[in-house]
Amino acid sequence: MTEAIDRYILAHMDEESDYLKALYRQTHVKLLNPRMTSGHLQGRLLKMLVQMIRPYRILEIGTFSGYSALCMAEGLSEEGKLHTYEIDDELEDFTRPWIEGSPHGHKVCFHIGNALEEVPALGETFDLVFMDGDKRQYMDYYEMSLAHTSKNAFILADNTLWDGHVVEKAYLCDRQTAAINEFNAFVAADKRVEKLILPLRDGLTMIRKK
Repeated sequence: MTEAIDRYILAHMDEESDYLKALYRQTHVKLLNPRMTSGHLQGRLLKMLVQMIRPYRILEIGTFSGYSALCMAEGLSEEGKLHTYEIDDELEDFTRPWIEGSPHGHKVCFHIGNALEEVPALGETFDLVFMDGDKRQYMDYYEMSLAHTSKNAFILADNTLWDGHVVEKAYLCDRQTAAINEFNAFVAADKRVEKLILPLRDGLTMIRKK
């Protein structure tokens, strides 16, 4: 039933571009853990959220193949800029050509490095942050993001349901599951923000800075 609903949803929404289709396919052919890429549904959501929020500066933590960055760049104005950070330098040879070859690539600054170390030195204030890096560092990403965002900025945290493991006792001792549960509990109690979790794919938490 879930697969049938997924097919129905994809059949009743905007299509992804041929460029994104090719990137998604090559991600699955050439990279390990291809399910880490955002994909069609989440990609169209990210584009639409950018169009709704209308940010001037976007920060992405965790580039992977560049799919989500290009979806957000698609919704970004020509005056906007997206800074995306990938800590795994082995991905650069795959990802950089895809970003630079995109019709929206000129809006993207692709960095290889640790966002926690490099973003504070960037001197930018962001209106939107998409967190999709190491789940064990979500708490650090979150506090860093709050410190470098504008009033009423949005933070989107991906994978916050972690394939349902957050409610399965067998995974409570898993480090990544534990880190996500800690993050979810902290954000839920954080009075500095408004928040909700969308049960989209692997869970997407939407956070608005007060």
